[in-house]
Amino acid sequence: MSDNQKQARTLEGRVTSNKMDKTVTVLVERQEQHWLLGKTIRRSTKLHAQDDLGANEGDIVRIAECRPLSKTKHHRVVEIITRANV
Repeated sequence: MSDNQKQARTLEGRVTSNKMDKTVTVLVERQEQHWLLGKTIRRSTKLHAQDDLGANEGDIVRIAECRPLSKTKHHRVVEIITRANV
C-alpha cells in the first residue's frame, strides 16, 4: 500500500435485512457513556452496504467505507465473520 492511500474504516455489525438486490442493511452497535449520569448506554446505527458475498439475515459481517455507491450506500461487505443459525 502506498503512502497516499488511506486505510478504509471498518465496522462490525449484524445483518438485519437482505431483501434488496446486492444490498444489505447492517446494524452497528456501540456503547457510550451518558454525558451526565455516567451510565453506559447502547447506541446503534443502521448502514446500507454493497453485498457481493451473499450475507443473510442474522450474519455478523465486517464492512468497510468506500466511495458513494448510491444515495444511501457508502459501505462494502468485506467478510462474513459468523453465519446465522437457521
